Amino acid sequence: MSGIASKPRPRVLFLFNHDAAHQAAHVAGIMAELTANYPAFEVIAAFGTAEIASRVRQLIGEDAARGVSWADLSLPGALDAALSAPNRIAPLKRLARLRYHMPLFATVDAVVSPERTCLMVRRVLRKKMGNSAPRFVFVPHGAGDRNVTYHPALSQFDHYLVSGQKVVDELVRHGLATEDQCRVVGYAKFDTVTRKPDARLFANDLPTIVYNPHFDPCLSSWYDQGPALLETAARQWDRFNLVFAPHVMLFRKSLHVSLEYRTARKRPPIPRIALEAPNIHVDVDSPRLFDMTYTAAADIYLGDVSSQVYEFLREPGTCIFLDAARQGPAAYQFWQNGPVVTQAADVWPLVERWGDLAQEYRSTQERLFHYTMDIDPARTASERGADALAELFSAPS
Repeated sequence: MSGIASKPRPRVLFLFNHDAAHQAAHVAGIMAELTANYPAFEVIAAFGTAEIASRVRQLIGEDAARGVSWADLSLPGALDAALSAPNRIAPLKRLARLRYHMPLFATVDAVVSPERTCLMVRRVLRKKMGNSAPRFVFVPHGAGDRNVTYHPALSQFDHYLVSGQKVVDELVRHGLATEDQCRVVGYAKFDTVTRKPDARLFANDLPTIVYNPHFDPCLSSWYDQGPALLETAARQWDRFNLVFAPHVMLFRKSLHVSLEYRTARKRPPIPRIALEAPNIHVDVDSPRLFDMTYTAAADIYLGDVSSQVYEFLREPGTCIFLDAARQGPAAYQFWQNGPVVTQAADVWPLVERWGDLAQEYRSTQERLFHYTMDIDPARTASERGADALAELFSAPS
């Protein structure tokens, strides 16, 4: 009837507010499916930088992008410039963007985020708006096992869309969520990122290692072991290829600070011999660091504490881990996927046995992968995520 006002469309905001684009693929596909399959929702993509907005558009395609409302979270020029230097140490721009655009968040029903800095917005709006404040949904950007993966602050989210039962079990075990708050939807990054590389990285058939150190100054193997490892690899040019593909944030800063471990360290440079070696491919800043190009192309995964190991294990293969902080092999579940060593020199005897190691750890890898990544042959993770959001936030009938 014309005299009855229509109910407002539920507004769901997807937050892309990091300083790099590596988290975008974890939620972009869910956003695209919600737009395509649930027209009753108004879907908003809130982006912090033009680089990230461009990456999201690439992931979902222009047809899906036209169905999304785009919200620019950039800061006024003077404020952005003033924060540039301190932002190299702490995520001040991310926090400032959230504060500056607080009125936008007050207008939505839900905020979907792959990281936790947005919880500052939730706390402010809860004080101002009470139960009418938007609910916050967490979609982890990875599926790792580090302590920070289950940070106490995560308990402030209202709902969780996670990759597998492992994440549910750990959230519950840490007292961060109840099972009712969690929905297992799978790993949405697998939907928007192609598995196979689009080009050969080396003009030979030698085994290829991907070395994927984290940026954390306490846990990363790069600071104490990485340069020596690359130097040794360069001298084995006729035996192995190596892709140096660190976490995208490692070379964004020269000084890294870990608030969790109260540690700060200067990042060492890449040795010249590695930059010039024909068997080493170095990439410290391209989208290939997080689009699975390198994990797909590698025969051997060499890392420390990055959850990208599970992306490599989409197809079982050889894993070797460097325990830089000497925590012991039992420190993380994902270290069960291969041998753990504490020195770069100990890596190479294991690399010689890479074929045997792949077979030795295969059953463990398959078990942990399926515990971590719930794959539904009938539906993509993005579809499952969109369905979960529609169930959680549908307008009352």
